[in-house]
Amino acid sequence: MDLIHPKANDYVDQYSNATPPVLKAMYEAILAEHPHAHLQSNWNQGGFLSFLSKMLQPKYIVEIGTFNGFSTLCLAEGLANGGQIDTIELREEDANRAQSYFDQYGKGKLIHQHIGDAKTILPTLPHLYDLAFLDADKTGYVDYYTLLKPKMSTNGIIIADNTLFHGEVLEEKISGKSAKAIQAFNELVANDNETEKIMLTIRDGLTLIRKK
Repeated sequence: MDLIHPKANDYVDQYSNATPPVLKAMYEAILAEHPHAHLQSNWNQGGFLSFLSKMLQPKYIVEIGTFNGFSTLCLAEGLANGGQIDTIELREEDANRAQSYFDQYGKGKLIHQHIGDAKTILPTLPHLYDLAFLDADKTGYVDYYTLLKPKMSTNGIIIADNTLFHGEVLEEKISGKSAKAIQAFNELVANDNETEKIMLTIRDGLTLIRKK
């Protein structure tokens, strides 16, 4: 189910320029070569991440779900001096490819790659984070959120991707474990009185959650 008309997506791309243009070759290479290229944030979504990061200028960023590193590099655009990104990827092959891009684009020293299960890794990370991007397995979102909240700074923002999950959460009867998991996550966030949140119809749905 396409929530946004393809022509509207093309139009948005035409009138937006926040995505770092230096990443275009990398972005297109993943689309052409990776068997799971659909997992990559789309071009304009990358621009949104970059734009928001530049606005916030976070010192510490955490990302759950590195994939090939496109979203990580977009987030790195607004990183404050002396800051760093911790990014977690379960699949070693994707993590290694991402690291090669981090090094290629001169961000390798700013981005700390963690390979393994985020549920195990998150509690060991030493920082309070100003910005978090959640884009991993959907069945883990509730657990990731529960672990992320105590790791966020006051006014820290969590960005959760795929919160419309291909429109499946709009169905009267939701089927499929990932869609059900996203619906459970959306309900959890909506009822969390310790945060304020807004869901945006960008690509497959982005929810911004601010810790009070």
